[in-house]
Amino acid sequence: MHRVSILEDGSGPRKILALGAHADDIEIGCGGTILRLLEENPATNVYWVVMGATGQRRTEAIQSANLFLANAQRKEIVVKEFRDGYFPYIGTEIKDFFEELKRKYLPDLILTHYHRDLHQDHRLVSELTWNTFRNHLILEYEIVKYDGDLGAPNLFVHLNASIARKKIQTIVGSFKSQEQKSWFTEDAFSSILRLRGIESNAPEKYAEGFYCRKIVY
Repeated sequence: MHRVSILEDGSGPRKILALGAHADDIEIGCGGTILRLLEENPATNVYWVVMGATGQRRTEAIQSANLFLANAQRKEIVVKEFRDGYFPYIGTEIKDFFEELKRKYLPDLILTHYHRDLHQDHRLVSELTWNTFRNHLILEYEIVKYDGDLGAPNLFVHLNASIARKKIQTIVGSFKSQEQKSWFTEDAFSSILRLRGIESNAPEKYAEGFYCRKIVY
């Protein structure tokens, strides 16, 4: 498998934009990659955006983001309150926010939802990411859930066991409101990391999978 060096050896992006529709989306989809990037590139700035979270979920989102971004040189955490499940129907408001975001922050790397995710909120965030940021490196992350919409990623970020464990423990420890959900378990989070590790021949067993539509070397 061919390796590219955009995320390692100190040559990684210095400005990252992480976008998630809901609290815990970023952590589940690409939390390990963010931890690895910050470990290898301490001078990294991260703009972390959760589009819809209120009440306890908002508190959890901020707590978790701070833990994942502990090693960032600079961080900005934004939690909006767009209505869960209704993103396509309030698309004008969300589009306005994306336009505002484009004026505020020019990232080297954008992490966003998979464009074929079956959750309508996730799909809209992915669509607006591509509509808004047209000359950027965009990696789309995946989330295991009931819909059964996992695909075949074409880019993998290898994780060591320590980062994989930290990702899972931080998610489980931060989002107590999700403990009763059947999918919110350590073994579920570990399983997808292990599966993508097998697919990409990860030397330490674990990986996160992404979809990359365009990349220029």
